[in-house]
Amino acid sequence: MIATTAPPIASGSEAPNPDVANVVVERSRSVAPDRDADPVLNNLERRTFRYFWNTTNRQNGLVPDRYPSPSFSSIAATGFGLTAYVAGAERGYVSRTQARLRVLRTLRFLEQLPQGPDETGVAGYKGFFYHFLDMQTGHRYQTTELSTVDTALLLGGVLLCQTYFDRDHAQEREIREIADRIYGRVDWVWSQNRPPIISHGWRPETGFLRHDWRGYNEAMLLYILALGSPTHPVEPDAWKEWLRTYKNHWGEFGGQEFLSFGPHFGHQYSHVWIDFRGIQDEFMRSKGIDYFENSRRATYAQRAYAIENPMRWRGYDSEIWGLSASDGPADTVQIFNNEERGFFTYAARAAAAPQLVDDGTIAPTAAVASIAFAPEIVIPTIRAFRARFGENLYQRYGFLDSVNQSFTFTDVPLRHGRIVEGLGWIAGDYLGIDQGPIVAMIENYRSEVIWRTMQRNPYIRRGLERAGFTGGWLSQPTAPVTTTNPGS
Repeated sequence: MIATTAPPIASGSEAPNPDVANVVVERSRSVAPDRDADPVLNNLERRTFRYFWNTTNRQNGLVPDRYPSPSFSSIAATGFGLTAYVAGAERGYVSRTQARLRVLRTLRFLEQLPQGPDETGVAGYKGFFYHFLDMQTGHRYQTTELSTVDTALLLGGVLLCQTYFDRDHAQEREIREIADRIYGRVDWVWSQNRPPIISHGWRPETGFLRHDWRGYNEAMLLYILALGSPTHPVEPDAWKEWLRTYKNHWGEFGGQEFLSFGPHFGHQYSHVWIDFRGIQDEFMRSKGIDYFENSRRATYAQRAYAIENPMRWRGYDSEIWGLSASDGPADTVQIFNNEERGFFTYAARAAAAPQLVDDGTIAPTAAVASIAFAPEIVIPTIRAFRARFGENLYQRYGFLDSVNQSFTFTDVPLRHGRIVEGLGWIAGDYLGIDQGPIVAMIENYRSEVIWRTMQRNPYIRRGLERAGFTGGWLSQPTAPVTTTNPGS
């Protein structure tokens, strides 16, 4: 593998250094000293924010899974929408009053949705929500599963709004109260079908799903929320078991040594709401880094993989990179470079030591939502995506979901997207769970307001502390958040 130009990485044998990630942040600031002055970033954040503001059902706050294709709602995308409203209020894209009203309408609707063990006519059970909901009624969509991790992603947005809307105002008090009730009714202990680990989910027809949250992936947030619960908390042995399942994930890839997960969203989602800089659990103390630094290394490794391009796909280079779960052109086998290659529609594309799934499809969110980790390589990539694909990719709500310059087969039926001459396949939809991290992580890079707000949330702090995290901001008194748009 080709080594990246990242700063030297710490080996597992070095003494723990809880401030290692902060060194990286200071280095990054020297690359972009004025983060609000870049019109490209502001335009991208604004456009992507508008996905949530404009496509959401304004009567109930549910966010569509995708757009413009007709779609059910994604409960995770709804959590990202709640997060986007905070970023929008900070940027002045909408007023605080507008954001507050949208959040309150969403939380009221979520709280009053029926819960129970029935197969239809409900939105969830034991406080958890089904993965997908009907956009109008909010009831379970078809036979989708009760999803523990998608509920966690919703709760990330719920708790952010609870802490952000902190004024002595009737509507803001109501936001805080409803958020407490929505979070408090989630029965995390019930979800431990095979204790102490937490199940992926449940279906009323068949019971708990076969898989549990093991390894290293986006479920860090889930476990922290489960540990921090004021009503149904799991015990710290759940986190110890979670760490124990890391055993096959630490290794070298792309010139970096890190805890790996293939699709890049696994290195991003939990970081939307939790600032992992300088705080460490038992595992990261043993490695001498933190999870922020880990995601930075994973980001450089993704770029290194694209530079090497072992499968010789068109368009991969130092500026066009990023594999993650995303739309793709078709489920088909075609001849490319004189050999058979498999292509997929929606799939968890991956570049990491234990997992490689690569059909030539690049997802802008994989790179863009890593801006807080490595702005020095992500910002040039944002500009390159716009320069190379123009309005074919960059449209009303920012970047469409994905591109595949190697897929030029015009005789294959496409589920989503289109073939553009000279550019290959380009997605036709935006996906809420890919748009959300773009807005949030650009805002974390620019103002850190989401991170700093969540540092004040007592449930997040409690969850981290019960998981064994120490150091950094956890050792400091809770500081108030200064907003950039303090209007009413």
